[in-house]
Amino acid sequence: MANIARFNVLDNALDDLMRGFFVRPLNLERNAQVQLRVDVTEDEKGYNVRAEIPGVKKEDINVAVDGNEVEISAEVKNEKEVKEGERVLRAERYFGKVYRAFSLEQDVDETATQAKYADGVLELRLPKKAPASVKRISIQ
Repeated sequence: MANIARFNVLDNALDDLMRGFFVRPLNLERNAQVQLRVDVTEDEKGYNVRAEIPGVKKEDINVAVDGNEVEISAEVKNEKEVKEGERVLRAERYFGKVYRAFSLEQDVDETATQAKYADGVLELRLPKKAPASVKRISIQ
């Protein structure tokens, strides 16, 4: 005869919920991965991209467009100014490189793209490339 074990769904679900409960909310990792936050909207003429990149100079932002692929990267520099007699009690600001890449549904016209950076927000205007027209060849 086979061994029959009793299985209590409520106990197992409670164990799974509580396992690591006190560890997960606390993240003390110094170099946590920072993700660029991006909003992408579309209209009939093109795409509008708004990316939050606070604390970065516009010279440190790179945008590349290849077909329907868009890449945004930036370098956040750590500028520490600790005066004599001061000590840092808490430092939460991130520094390093951030990167984001995504694909759009339609190819972008690279020659007509526009970029503007103000108040920590990068705004891109990416016009859609006109679809290539098919040339009919008459047969003689």
